[in-house]
Amino acid sequence: MRVMVIVKATKASEAGKLPSKELLAAMGKFNEELVKAGIMLDGDGLKPSSKGKRIRFSPGKPRTVTDGPFAETKELIDGFALVNVGSKAEAIALATEFMQLAGDGTGEILQVFDAGAQPPGR
Repeated sequence: MRVMVIVKATKASEAGKLPSKELLAAMGKFNEELVKAGIMLDGDGLKPSSKGKRIRFSPGKPRTVTDGPFAETKELIDGFALVNVGSKAEAIALATEFMQLAGDGTGEILQVFDAGAQPPGR
């Protein structure tokens, strides 16, 4: 099962503060091990919302584009990893390792639809 592990932004990440060189090296090593094991399919950190845009679209209304930064830090994403795991328990354990490596934070795990699978309600 493929899942997206989403790491939420913090005040520090939204301020553009990068992790220490030691932490970046540890994260790189951890990610490299996951790639070699065939678990991590993709992943990276994201720039602060001040470098982003928010696009809103509703049928029949004009599209709006808003420059960052965006106010609600707790709703923003700081990074992600797309991983292939055998179970939800494995996904939780892996996400916990990501979070422990960083020291603190909040994350989410969302399962990715399989291309051949039928979405719910269809």
